[in-house]
Amino acid sequence: MATEVKVDIDPAEAGFDSGRLLRIDRHFARYVDDGLLPGYLAVVSRHGRIVHVASHGSRDVEAGAPVEPDTIWRIFSMTKPITSVAAMTFVEEGRIDLNDPISRWLPEFESPRVYVKGSALAPVTEPATEPIRLWHLLTHTSGLTYGFHHTHPVDAIYRAAGHEWGTPKGLDLAACSRQWAEFPLVFQPGSEWNYSVSSDVLGRLVEVLAGKPLDEALAERVFNPLGMTDTGFWTPDTDRLAALYLPDPATKRAVRNDVFGKLGTARPEFLGGGGGLVSTAGDYHRFTQMLLRGGELDGTRVLGPRTVEVMASNHLPGHVDLEAYGRPLFAEMPFDGFGFGLGFSVLEDPIKAKTLSSAGEYAWGGAASTAFWVDPDEDLTVAFYTQLLPSSTHPIRQQLRQLVYQALVD
Repeated sequence: MATEVKVDIDPAEAGFDSGRLLRIDRHFARYVDDGLLPGYLAVVSRHGRIVHVASHGSRDVEAGAPVEPDTIWRIFSMTKPITSVAAMTFVEEGRIDLNDPISRWLPEFESPRVYVKGSALAPVTEPATEPIRLWHLLTHTSGLTYGFHHTHPVDAIYRAAGHEWGTPKGLDLAACSRQWAEFPLVFQPGSEWNYSVSSDVLGRLVEVLAGKPLDEALAERVFNPLGMTDTGFWTPDTDRLAALYLPDPATKRAVRNDVFGKLGTARPEFLGGGGGLVSTAGDYHRFTQMLLRGGELDGTRVLGPRTVEVMASNHLPGHVDLEAYGRPLFAEMPFDGFGFGLGFSVLEDPIKAKTLSSAGEYAWGGAASTAFWVDPDEDLTVAFYTQLLPSSTHPIRQQLRQLVYQALVD
């Protein structure tokens, strides 16, 4: 059965002004009514209770199917925190340490080389001065990259091999990991931050540690313990799966895309730890509640509280924020004032970030404009779901933060 999302406490009891919460509904309803979003669903929770659910529009405009509480969404990079949690369960079991070289389990990464100069066709490289370690994958400081960045010659090497908005046909996660290991790193491991396939390699590491495919490993370590019955790399219930849309270049109006829209309708060859999961608001709410409660939910403990605390701390070299490294292509969230932990962004300076959020908030989002955050200081979680690719099309995440916190009066 799908996990239901419904208001279960009067907002005033949780410190919210109910009239001000309705500003969320009105604001994003305008996006839908103007044709900029097909539909959306937002969930606000405090003290473990859902205080507000806002939705409007369609999960499938052409079919006339409305957004429902149990609509299934492609969450893209909101997969990354789930893979990170799964990896940390092995750390807690003593199976692997954050400082361990990943080559112990993934021998293809035994001798990485680092780009120094030259073109994508003739790169000059040097040996890595230290191995890629587990914490490098979790923090995106491994030196790996994405082909879609278009900012570095190594990005072009990825694209030339078929790694841009997907992976080459016929290659599973193990094969992709071996291929990425052949490409130069964009910097020495641990020295900088670059959003990358690190989480996908992390997923491969989880597969090897678990001795089973990533979908089975995630189910065993995260989904089943938390009762996330609608989360996986595909769904047989395609009637509930929202259609995917792109903005028209001229008008920004949402236009259906059935090429990317096939994602999630059948088991893929490539089970990536960095993207690819589909989920519901109810399922992901359970995941965020587990994090907020220090790794436990409904009597089931997935992680220890100290592990969650370490994951939600800034691990970037020099303790700088993400803005120091430049924004990845299509980044929609502000990077000033945000560091990065073990699978999440971490807000360190709300003033620098120009946000009403609390220091210590940790968060991430997906390419189709989904997003979530956990605010331990306010005992708050928020999540937003729609299906518009890319997430940089509209400033949804900044606006949602503003709208949620302006309604918090206690």
